[in-house]
Order: sequence, then structure tokens, then C-alpha cells
Amino acid sequence: MRQFLSRHPRIDRLARELGRFGSVGAMAYVVQIGVTNLLWEVAGAEALTGQLIGTLCSIAVAFVGNRFWTFRERARTGYWRETALFLLMNGVGMLVQLACLGVAVYLMGLTGPLAQNIAGNVVGVGLGTLFRFWSYRTWVFPPHPAPTGTGTAPAGPLAADPADGPATRPADGH
Repeated sequence: MRQFLSRHPRIDRLARELGRFGSVGAMAYVVQIGVTNLLWEVAGAEALTGQLIGTLCSIAVAFVGNRFWTFRERARTGYWRETALFLLMNGVGMLVQLACLGVAVYLMGLTGPLAQNIAGNVVGVGLGTLFRFWSYRTWVFPPHPAPTGTGTAPAGPLAADPADGPATRPADGH
């Protein structure tokens, strides 16, 4: 496997990102499930309200983990730009979750805790996660721009934000 990955660095990079993304996602998912169910069962929150607040809490965990660990080797395009795009993409992912839960509760009449968890926290999170991984890699934390051969740093949307430190990160795989 190591030989294969050494001959295919793009697949190796993708596998490492997927592993990190999955680890961060697992931590965020625990936060999501905990907060959502606490709000549903202890606080008596409505289905969508509990899901929304639980998801917002998990988004905070996911941002920190993904920006500073999962995608740390990608181009830094500015903290505020990355934060805004991250929140936008998570908003879309959250709408996917809420839609799955809403269909189960309001269209199908499945109002029990198990049904709500399956609809919102399994199906919804699963579909939202696929979208999030793709959108993070594509827009939020894009790859480094191709070298131009001029020896100068790129300007424009992929230029590094000085507050983020150097634009390149070590490719140590850790």
C-alpha cells in the first residue's frame, strides 16, 4: 500500500485529508448528538430547534479542527474569507440535515427520538457531510495555486493573509 501511495501522491493526500476530516467530524458529531438530544430530552426543545442548536455547536468544533488540522497544508486564503465560506457551506449542509428531519417529522409523522435521530443525525448528517467535504476542498480550503515560474507570490483571492502565517505549510503528513 505504501508503494502505491508513494506513486500516487494525490490519492495519498486525499486519504490523509479524509482521515483527518473523519476524525474532526467524529468529534463534532459527538457534540451534535449530545447537544441535540440534551435539548430534545431535557430541555423539551422542538425537533428542528434542537437540531439547529446542536448543529451550530458542532460547526464551531468542526471549523477549528478542519482549518488548523485537516486542511492545514492547503493554501491560506484569509481567516475571514475562510470563516465566511465555512459558515456558508455549513449552512447548506445544515439545511440538508433539517430537510431530512423535517420530512421525517412533518411529512412522515415520525416523531419518536429514534426516528428523529435517524433522520437528522444519521441520514441528514451523512448527506450533509458529503457536501461539506467536497465544498471545503473546493472553495473553503483550496489547494495551493500552481507555480507561475516567476518566483513571486500570487496576488488575488489565493494570496495569503499575513495574520495566517506563511502561505505554505510543511507537508510532513502529521
